[in-house]
Amino acid sequence: MKIKLFIVLFLGMVGWAEAQNNGKVSGKVNENSSNVPISYATVTLKENGKTINSVVTNDNGEFDFKNIALKNYILEVQYIGFKNYTAAVNLTANPTANFKINLEEAATELKGVNIIAERSTMEQKIDRKVITVGKDLTTAGATASDIMSNVPSVNVDQDGKISLRGNQNVRVLIDGRVSTIDAAQLLKQIPSTSIKKIELITNPSAKYNPEGMSGIINIILHKNANNGFNGSYSGGITFAETAKFNQSLDANYKVGKVNFFGNFGNNSGLKHNQGQINRLDVPTSQKLNILNDNDSYLYKIGMDYLIDDNNTVSFYTNQNKFTGKTNVQTTVDYKNVSPTSANIFQEGLYGGTDITGTYNLAYKHLFTKEGHTLDIEGNYSNYKEDQGANFDTRVTNQNNTIDSSIYNDNLEDSRKLSTVNIDYVNPLNEKTTLEAGAEARITRTSNEYATGNPSVPTAERMSNYTYDTDIYSAYVTFGQKFNKFSYQIGGRFESYKVVANLNKGLAKFEDDYITLYPSAYLTYNLNEKNTLQLSYSRRVDRPSLEQTKPIREFSTPLITSYGNPELRPQFTNSVEINYTKTFDKGSFTTGVYYRNINDQISRVISPDESDQTQQKQIMTYTNFAHNTAYGFEVSANYKITKWWDIQPSIDFSSINQEGIVFKYNPTTNQTSPLSRNINVSSLNTRLNSNFKANKRLSFLLFGFYNNAVEEIQNDRKAMYKIDAGARYTLLNNKMSISVRFNDVFDTMKYSFDTEYPYPQKGEFNWESQSVYFGLNYNFGGGKNKSLQRKQREDNTSKDGGGMF
Repeated sequence: MKIKLFIVLFLGMVGWAEAQNNGKVSGKVNENSSNVPISYATVTLKENGKTINSVVTNDNGEFDFKNIALKNYILEVQYIGFKNYTAAVNLTANPTANFKINLEEAATELKGVNIIAERSTMEQKIDRKVITVGKDLTTAGATASDIMSNVPSVNVDQDGKISLRGNQNVRVLIDGRVSTIDAAQLLKQIPSTSIKKIELITNPSAKYNPEGMSGIINIILHKNANNGFNGSYSGGITFAETAKFNQSLDANYKVGKVNFFGNFGNNSGLKHNQGQINRLDVPTSQKLNILNDNDSYLYKIGMDYLIDDNNTVSFYTNQNKFTGKTNVQTTVDYKNVSPTSANIFQEGLYGGTDITGTYNLAYKHLFTKEGHTLDIEGNYSNYKEDQGANFDTRVTNQNNTIDSSIYNDNLEDSRKLSTVNIDYVNPLNEKTTLEAGAEARITRTSNEYATGNPSVPTAERMSNYTYDTDIYSAYVTFGQKFNKFSYQIGGRFESYKVVANLNKGLAKFEDDYITLYPSAYLTYNLNEKNTLQLSYSRRVDRPSLEQTKPIREFSTPLITSYGNPELRPQFTNSVEINYTKTFDKGSFTTGVYYRNINDQISRVISPDESDQTQQKQIMTYTNFAHNTAYGFEVSANYKITKWWDIQPSIDFSSINQEGIVFKYNPTTNQTSPLSRNINVSSLNTRLNSNFKANKRLSFLLFGFYNNAVEEIQNDRKAMYKIDAGARYTLLNNKMSISVRFNDVFDTMKYSFDTEYPYPQKGEFNWESQSVYFGLNYNFGGGKNKSLQRKQREDNTSKDGGGMF
């Protein structure tokens, strides 16, 4: 009897204890400005200042605490780049509590106007790094190209070409799309103050188009959705050898269910470049003096219409006009090495206009279930280029007689891109998500070229080259989450067809294949502040128009560039491991990667076989048989004191390259191919320091170093610089004035030496040392949400062979 009574009392106590611990706290965390879910936000439950439990939000921004004692608590939500959120939780009155939390960005809110955060932040999401651009980065310079030089793992060369982890095979997106405008040119036209975020997607999943060996860089621009009329204006001037000007205006008008938005940007000014290449076995020097006079206009207008709470349509158009004039003076000095040697002076005058129009229509449907969405989007882009060139070549002989040659070139380019996308997302339950989609992408490209160069055979002086691609693809991804472990697997099937025609069928190239591009992600949360991730993807880099067209792209007296129509696609299998740690004063992220590359597309320089003097060279592209690459990167955000924070980063890449170069033998006066196998290793270090003197005045210091690199064709010297700047806010934080001194010690230059095909060394300089003055003014009204578009990208390589 006593035993039965004890058992009854014990079970009753257990039941009572369980009843006191059946509380539940759950919720969802979104961005206040866009209502987009925030994943990996830290959610903490505290009692009397002591942490009871802590979790991170899932990919849908959701969290929950189960089996919580029925007491009073404080709920805290933290996420880098956003204001902290706190709320009281009373489980004594109700055993369940649910929160819908909208985090505001770490910006000063003044009468509805968003002021950009003081410092930039970086976070590691499931498939990307996200850099939220603060005033420290916008002070870096006038354009997006200036900002990218300060972003970890990203490099921008003297021509504006961008690389990620030491490789230029990277997709550059603007708001999830690639323009038909060359990426290097487009980044120089986007004002730095128009950029909200920069996403580095180094191992994209199957839902992304597979182009780009080293991944994707997605630049997200500010898009206002405030009630009434509001926006911002920014302008600046850069002082170098000559002054350069930039200005931009972002504005919107929100009334009822309709939001009108637009932005405008303009950049203009003269830019100087100069270089010298010296051949060492035969004393010959080639000097280049390059002057660019460019004027660009870029604007975007559009509207969102909220049909109801579940349906939204949006339309926008991007229009770009670029007018450029380039003067290239080339002087070749043969140093009187022989009685028949003659010096050469050539002046090339390039001029033309590029016009691009893009039109986009999108529809979004939200189903009843949270996160259940359907997106349909159509996009059309039309690019036209008309460029003329005049070449004046003068040859000074030993007897001081001068032979002259004057001729003209003309180039007309046309590119039309049409795409249709359908994307579907279905969270099957709290832990399982299915995504699927399809895309049709049609590209039509035409290139008309005519030259009066007397050295070109008459039959080859006019050419027509077309390069057309049809791409049809479908993808599916499936992901699940189990407590601390989550995974996502996916695959993309793609049908690719290309037809290239030279002179309407006289030389024709075709390729047609179907390929599977798989991807996989495995994530393990050690705890709420430590995350490990393993990922895999297969990607491709296809030859572009510029790389394949067998037409002279540019020329100096000693170097001529052609494309190679026989190029094959380059395929890459990539594996990454990443680790992220967050702490009270910042975050730390590191990762390692390995790539297996087949048929890598690379530059090659060989002697011009038609030149009997053995002086001229041909620059083209070829496939290298098989390469591997590996590397690591480390980056952090750390707030040392209330007035001092730093963002250090290091990235290292090593690529094993096998290829053919040409070597000149002065004894036999012949050149012969030579097989080389080397490791191309590159180390980049950056340190960005921000010092806050008071609420209005702050200073920044930026340092960059890139080590010397042995490449398969030449050896590149080290590059380094130091920048310094300051920023001052006024008018109740509505206005900011900034100044930046770039390359304080004038050390940035590109220099190299090589033995292939001849012993040579060279150096190129540009206006790296400059002083930038900028002004930004904000105005406007309250907040409201706008259509959140799917992030997409083009599937066409933009890497060209332009020297200038």
